[in-house]
Parts: sequence; structure tokens; C-alpha cells
Amino acid sequence: MNPRPARPGDVASAHGHAPGHGAHGTHAPHAHSHGAHGHVHGPQAGHGPHPGPPHPAHARTHRANGPPHRERVRMTQRAWWPWARRTASVLFFALVGWLLWRYAGNIAWGEVLQSLRDLPRAALLAAVGLAAASHLLYACFDLIGRRYTRHTLKTGIVMAVTFVSYTFNLCIGSLVGGVGFRYRLYSRLGLKTGVITRIVSMSMLTNWLGYKLLAGFLFVVHPLALPPEWHLGNYGLQWVGSALMAISLGYLLACWKMGDHVWHWRGHELYLPPWRMAVLQMAISCINWSLMAGVIWVLLLRQLPYTDVLTVLLVGAIAGVVLHVPAGLGVFEAVFLALLGHRIGAGPLLAALLGYRAVYYIGPLAIAAVMYLGMEARARRLKRKAHVGRPALRREESA
Repeated sequence: MNPRPARPGDVASAHGHAPGHGAHGTHAPHAHSHGAHGHVHGPQAGHGPHPGPPHPAHARTHRANGPPHRERVRMTQRAWWPWARRTASVLFFALVGWLLWRYAGNIAWGEVLQSLRDLPRAALLAAVGLAAASHLLYACFDLIGRRYTRHTLKTGIVMAVTFVSYTFNLCIGSLVGGVGFRYRLYSRLGLKTGVITRIVSMSMLTNWLGYKLLAGFLFVVHPLALPPEWHLGNYGLQWVGSALMAISLGYLLACWKMGDHVWHWRGHELYLPPWRMAVLQMAISCINWSLMAGVIWVLLLRQLPYTDVLTVLLVGAIAGVVLHVPAGLGVFEAVFLALLGHRIGAGPLLAALLGYRAVYYIGPLAIAAVMYLGMEARARRLKRKAHVGRPALRREESA
């Protein structure tokens, strides 16, 4: 009885196992083999010419015995890589400097200082406390990303990176501030690009999930009278609020039903956290937006209902994002004047908004700039020590 023709699944590896041997311990049918090399016998093996083209197993054997393939050189090992990194660093610092210079040039510093002098000390101290609480809370956003990615950076380091990134994000825009600073600082701390991307995406998701829930609730329950030129009306704002709430509640429902699961779609990783983490995301984000509105409300000396100030803050925030204006310069003030100018004088309103910029933007920016320079100096010292230690290590290895 002639042996059956060999099928591709019968090809044995060098250990006598079929290629179909998987992680679950299942084996594909074994081919008949001689010795440890696992040579496959087809019909009439060794008798007459081999029918058809050479078997893939023989082709693999010839390739394995041939000259070794040239190892692929990593990009970071190429001669031009250090110069490219230095050039990118110089361009990054130049862009940051230009954005800060443009931001500073658009601020009426005399008016800011005068508005701060005119504020009661108790209101100013309360505003500083609320701003500090907001920045401290936002610095915890990347801790959710640490839980998601399971990296091992310490809590204080993660919060420092988040604070610096968020402060620059407020003043010079999200692309350079929120994204660029995170990539630079986290990469210098040893995190891979994919891990940093997941941290950034989780932080942005946390921020805007709370915004959608809070803004949707206020737009539905407490809609403001919008100017006629906005062509939206109260009912339009309520419809927008309903859609925002539906998105937030849909996210919570999805996390409850399918949480803590990862999907892969066209090379992208889609992750739904557990429902408890989703609730935490929305809670800290809602509290953070509420603290930001509290700063303006205190600086307005509580002359308007807090919910009105919070609603206008949420409208102004999305207006600044849509128009791609760093720090919402001009847009933020225009929204407040349009929605609240008929209820309070323009002078006190602008004074409170200028005080808000000083307390929430400029003051933290000065602190973040010092922290960032310290982080860069520390990273350079560690890198210099690592370069000094490598030759000594090589000499020890050669000895």
C-alpha cells in the first residue's frame, strides 16, 4: 500500500513537531521522519524524479544553510540620529519660545495687574486656592493612563509631567503643550511611543468625557438665553445637551457591558476601561471643570449665579477649541461678554476674566516653566552619567 501524499500541514519542523503546534498544546498530524531532522517522505521518496516544484521545507532548509541575512540596523543606531535628535530639540524649544512670546504679546499686562490690585484679598486667595486644586486634580489624569498602560513611573513624576503639560497646553495650545510636552518628557523618562500615545489619549478622553456630561446636563436643565446671531436658541442648546449626555451615558453603558477589553481595528488599539474607571474619569473631570468655573465666580464677587458662570465657561471652552486659538485669547472673553454682559457691567466682568488668566494661566505657567527646565537639566545629567559609565562597563566586560 503506497503512502498517502504529503500535505502542507504534515511538514515536520526540526524538532519533529508540525508547524500547527500552538499555544494550546494542539498538534497537527505528524509526517513520517527519519532521525532528528524530520525529513518528509512523499510518494516514491528517493525513487525517480521529484514530482512538481521543490517542497517548501527544502526551500527553508536551503535558506537556513545559506549566507546569513544582514541584520536590520535600528534608526537610533544610525550615524545621523544624534544630529536629528538635537535638531528636533532645538526646533521644539524655538517653537515653544515663539508661542510663549506671542501669548505674552497679546496680554494687556497693565490691566491684569490693575485688576488684581482692585480685587479683595479674600476673593483673590479663594481664587488661588481653587486654581491650585484644579491643577492638582488635573495632574491626576495621567495616573489613570498609568493604570491603563501599567508603566512603573512614580506617582509624583507622573503628576509633575501632567502639570507641566497641562499648563503649557492652556497657554500655547494642545498640539505643542498637551501632546508635545508629554511625548518629550515621558520619552526621556524611558516610556515607549505607544505607551505615551495611550496615556495622552486616555487623558484627553477623561477631560472631554466630564465636559460632555456636565455641559449636557446644564444645557438641558439650565439653558442660557443665547444671542440672536448665534442662530441656535434655547431649544437648540437643549438638543445639543441631550446629544452630549447620550454620548456620555452610552460610554458608561459600554464600559459596564464590555469594559476592560481591547479591540484591534486597522492597526489601532481601542480600549474600554472597567465601568468603575469610567465613573472615576467622569467624576474627576466634572469636578475639575467645576473648580475652573469657581475661580471666575469668586473673582466676580459672586454677583451672578454659579451655574450661569459654569455654563458660559463650558461654552467658551468649546469655542476656543473649535477656533484653534491658544488659551482662547479673545474668544473666551467675547463669549462671556456676549452671554453675561447684559447682566453685569463690562468693566467688572473683564477685570474678573483678567484675574482668572493671571491666577489660572500665567501663575502656573511660571511654575511649570521652572519645573520643565529642572526636568531637562536632570535628564541631561543622567544621560551624561550613562555615557560616562558605558566605557568603564565595556572595559570590565573585555577584562
